[in-house]
Amino acid sequence: MDKILEAVVMSSYPNNVKQGLVRRVIEAAKQPMDSEQCWSMLELSTKLYLTGDTKYKREIGKEVLEVYGHYHPEEFEEFFNVRFLLSLLQEGYGPLGKRSHYVLDYIQLGLQFVLESPSANSIFSLLRIEVLRKVCERPSPKQCAKISKLLTQHPQCIPTGKHQLLFCQQLIRCIGQFQCVSEGEEEIMEFLEQVNKVSGLLQRIWRTQTSAILPSLKELFTIISSTEEQEAPSNALASVVQFVPLELMDGVIRNLTNDDSITDVQMMMAIGRMIDWVSWPLGKNIDKWIIALLKGLAAVKKFSILIEVTLSKIEKVFSKLLYPIVREGALSVLQYMLLSFQHSHEAFHLLLPHIPRLVASLKKEDSNSATSSLEQLAELIHCMFFRFSGFPDLYEPVLEAVKALPIPNEDRIKHLLGQNAWTSQKNELASFYPRLASKSETGKIGLINLGNTCYMNSIIQSLFMASDFRHSVLNLTEGNSQPLMTKLQWLFAFLEHSQRPAISPESFLSASWPPWFTPGAQQDCSEYLKYLLDRLHEEEKTGKRIYQKLKESSLMSQTVEHHYLNKTLVEKMFGGKMMTKIRCLKCLNVSSREEAFTDLSLAFPPSDRDVRGSTSVLPVEEIGPQLIEPPENAGQLMGSPWIQRKAPMASDHAAPSVSVETLGFREPGEAANPIRGNDVGVDAAKDPLSTFEEQACAPKDSRSVPDLINYFLSPERLTAENKYHCEKCASLQDAEKVAELTEGPHYLILTLLRFSFDPRTMKRKKILDNVSIPVVLKLPILVAPEEAEEVCRRGKDGAAPGSGFMTVVYDLCSVVVHSGISSESGHYYCYSRECTDTVPHGQPQDGAPKPASDKQLDFEIQWYLFNDTRVSFSSFESVSNVTSFFPKDTAYVLFYRQRPGRQSCLLHEALAEAGRLHGDPSLHKDLMEAISKDNILFLQEQEKEARNRAAYISALPKSPLWWRDLDRDKDDDSSSGGCSPAAGGGASGSFHGLVF
Repeated sequence: MDKILEAVVMSSYPNNVKQGLVRRVIEAAKQPMDSEQCWSMLELSTKLYLTGDTKYKREIGKEVLEVYGHYHPEEFEEFFNVRFLLSLLQEGYGPLGKRSHYVLDYIQLGLQFVLESPSANSIFSLLRIEVLRKVCERPSPKQCAKISKLLTQHPQCIPTGKHQLLFCQQLIRCIGQFQCVSEGEEEIMEFLEQVNKVSGLLQRIWRTQTSAILPSLKELFTIISSTEEQEAPSNALASVVQFVPLELMDGVIRNLTNDDSITDVQMMMAIGRMIDWVSWPLGKNIDKWIIALLKGLAAVKKFSILIEVTLSKIEKVFSKLLYPIVREGALSVLQYMLLSFQHSHEAFHLLLPHIPRLVASLKKEDSNSATSSLEQLAELIHCMFFRFSGFPDLYEPVLEAVKALPIPNEDRIKHLLGQNAWTSQKNELASFYPRLASKSETGKIGLINLGNTCYMNSIIQSLFMASDFRHSVLNLTEGNSQPLMTKLQWLFAFLEHSQRPAISPESFLSASWPPWFTPGAQQDCSEYLKYLLDRLHEEEKTGKRIYQKLKESSLMSQTVEHHYLNKTLVEKMFGGKMMTKIRCLKCLNVSSREEAFTDLSLAFPPSDRDVRGSTSVLPVEEIGPQLIEPPENAGQLMGSPWIQRKAPMASDHAAPSVSVETLGFREPGEAANPIRGNDVGVDAAKDPLSTFEEQACAPKDSRSVPDLINYFLSPERLTAENKYHCEKCASLQDAEKVAELTEGPHYLILTLLRFSFDPRTMKRKKILDNVSIPVVLKLPILVAPEEAEEVCRRGKDGAAPGSGFMTVVYDLCSVVVHSGISSESGHYYCYSRECTDTVPHGQPQDGAPKPASDKQLDFEIQWYLFNDTRVSFSSFESVSNVTSFFPKDTAYVLFYRQRPGRQSCLLHEALAEAGRLHGDPSLHKDLMEAISKDNILFLQEQEKEARNRAAYISALPKSPLWWRDLDRDKDDDSSSGGCSPAAGGGASGSFHGLVF
C-alpha cells in the first residue's frame, strides 16, 4: 500500500484525481493490517511530512499519520519511540544541508497519540532536555515559536526544577536576538505573532512557578545593560516585561537601583534600551516600567544618568506620537521625561522644531486618540512655557500651533511640576547646569542661575550692556577701596574675556546680596538694582572720606586727588535730579526742594483716567510747574517699588504740564516740533521710521511708556486728609504739588510699578497691561533761563526762548522682562543692545547728530536676548511683541541712554577724552592672569568632559533615523491605516519603521 500511495503522490495526475486515490488508500488504512505494512506507511508519511516539497505532500503525510495514530496505536507507539525522536532532534531528517524545518511540528503532531502510552514519560523526559538544548542554540523566531507552541500544548515537556529557570533565561536570550529581516507587512505580522507565542510561554511558566520571575528579569536586565554586545538586543524583549505582575514592580526597581554591582554605564544602557521599547506595538504596561525605573533612579539621585538618557531619547519618544498603536504609552513616557527634567530647558527645546508638525498631523488625523493626545500635549507644553519662560523667539511658532487648544490654570501646572520633579531639593541639581559646548554665536556670555537668581542675572547683563558704565568699571585701578565695585569689575571682565559659554556670579551674589532677601526665593529685580546702586554709591563715598583723611596727611598726589573730587560713578551714570514744588492755594507761596534719583518708578494711572487727554501744553510763559513724584523719604531709592500712587487731581485747577513723547527723526531743515501731549509718532510719509514707532505705540485702550511718564509728571492736589502745612499761613491748607526734572541721568532707569497690594486677597498682584515701549524717548528737563536761551539759539529740539525747558533724547538700550503673575515667583530675562556715541564720517563737530547717524544708532544696533546661560540674537520687534504672544511676560525695568547734547556734553567729552568709549579697557595684571588661568582651566575641563562623556555614553543605544517618522508624515499625506501617522496602516515601510 505504501508503494501505491507514493506512486499516486509522485504522479503527474491533477490534484483532484490524486485526492480521490489518496482517499481510498486512507480508508483502507483504517482496516486491520500487519505490523510491517503499518511501519512502511508510517515511514512514507513521515517522509512526506518532513521533506515534502509542496504543501500538498505535507498535508497527505499529516493525514496518513493521524489515521495510523488513531487506528493503529500500538504500531504508532512502536514507531514513534524515544530513539527515533532523539535522532530527529539531534541529527535532523533529510539530506545533509537540506534538513527538514518541520521536525518540531512532526513531534507535536505525534505526541497526541502517545500521551497514554507506557513510553510517554520517557518521551517527556527526552523533550524536556532537548528543548532546553534547542533554546541554548538560539533558534530563529520561527523555530522558537514552534517550541513555544509545542510546550504550550504539552506542558509536560517544559523543563522542571533548575532546568526550568535556565530554560526561561535562555528563552529570554533568544528573544533578545530576534530580528525581523523583512519589511513586508505580512512578514512583520507573522514575526509579531511568533514573538507573542514565545513570550506567552514565559507567562505560562511564571504563572505556575512565580519563583522563576525575578531570575528571568535579572537575565533580561543583564542583556539590556550589556555594553559588549555587537548588536543591540531586540525590542521584542518588551513583550517579556508586559507579563511581569505589576505588584512586583516596586521591589524589582528598588533592587535594581540599589545594586552597587551595576555601574552607571550599565544602568544608562538599560534604561536607554527600555525607552526604545515604546516602539513595540504589542506591549502592555511598558510605559509603567520605564517610568518606574526613571523614578527609581531619581530616588537614588542618579541625575547624570537621567539627564543623558532623557536628552538622547526624548526626540525618538516624541516621534512615536504619530502612531496611534503606540501613542498612549509614548505620551506617558514623554510626559514624565519632560515634567521631571526641570533643572534645564534643554530637553523641551530639543522638541520645539518638531511640535508644530506633530500638532498639524494630529489635527489632520481627527480621531479620539489624536484629540485626547493633543489636549495632553498642549497641557504639557504650557507647563514647559511656565517652567522655562524667557524664550519668546523660540516659543512663538509653538504657541501659534497650540493656540486653539485648552490652557491649564496655574494651579494645575504647579501640581504637575511638583508631582513629577526628580527631587524637591533644588540644590541637589545645582551642579547639573545646561551643557553648553561653546560660547553663543552672539559672542556674548551667559550667567548661571544659582537658584532663582535670574533677577540678578538680568540686572547684571543690563548693566554690562550699558557700555559707558562697563568701561568705567573695567578701568578702575587696583586698590580703589571699593570691594563690591572690584567684584563687579571682575565679573564684567570675565563676561568680556572668558572663553566659557556661561560663568557663575556666585562671588558677586554673596557680596551684593540684600540682607532681607530669602536664599533660594525669587526676588524683585528692581529692588535688587536699587540696593546694588546704593551700595556702590555709598562705598565710593566712603572711599572719598578716606581720601580726605589721607589728603590731610599729604599722602596723595594731585592726580589721585582730582579723581576723588569727581562725582561717584553711580551719580555720573545713573544719577538725575528733580525739583519738588508745593504751592499753597491760599497764599500762593511756593516751597521747593531738589532731590537726587537713580530711577523713576512709574505707576499705572487709574483705569478711568485718560492721561493723554488730560495733558496739555500752553504757551511757554504760561507753563506751570511740573510733577515728578519724589520718594517719600530719602531711603526710598533703595526700597520697594510698590508704593501707593497719588490720587488724580481735580482737572479744574490742574496746572498744565509738559508731556513726554516718543520721537521720530526730522529731515534736515524741517522745523522743530513743539512738545505735544499725544504726539508719540510722526507722519509715516515723512519719516521712514514710522513703522517702528507704530510697533512702540499702543492702541487707544492700552498704555505706553510716555503715558506713564506723563502721569508721573502730572500735578497732584493735596486736600482733605492730605492737606499741606503751609509755613507762611501756619496752618493746613489745600495745595498743589508738582515736580520738575532738573537734570537728566546719563542712563535713565524706569521701573514700571506692576505689583500692587490687593486688600481683598491680602497679596501683591501683578498688573498685566501691555505697555508699548518706544525705542526713542523725549524728556522735558528744566534748565536755567540763560541755558534755555543757548539751547534755543543753537536750534535744539523742544525748547523756546524763555521757556525754561529743553528736550533730552534717550535711546532704549535694555528691557528687563518679568514672566509670571506674582512678584514672589516667575522668571526674569532681558533684552539689551549696546548704545554708544558712534560718530560717522562727516558729522558736525558741534555735537548735533545727523539723522543718518540717529537711524544707525536706533535700528542697526543688534539686540540680544539674555536668559541666564542662554544668549541669542533678537530684535526690537521681539521686544515690542513679547507681551502680545505671552501675556504674563511684561516689561518691568527699562534702561535708556541719553544722547549727546547740551546737558550731557561734559560727561560725553570726559568719556571721549579718556579714550575708553570704544577701545578695550586695559585690565590690571592680577585680573588678566585670573582670566587667562580660567580660560586654560576651561579648555582642560572640556577635554576631560569630552573623554568622560565618550566613555560614559559611547554604548548608548543609537537611534539615528528617528526623525524619519516626522519627515515621512510631512512628505506622505495620503497614508492611512492603523499604524500610519494618519489613522492607520499605511505602507509596509511605515509599519516596519515604527516597530524596528
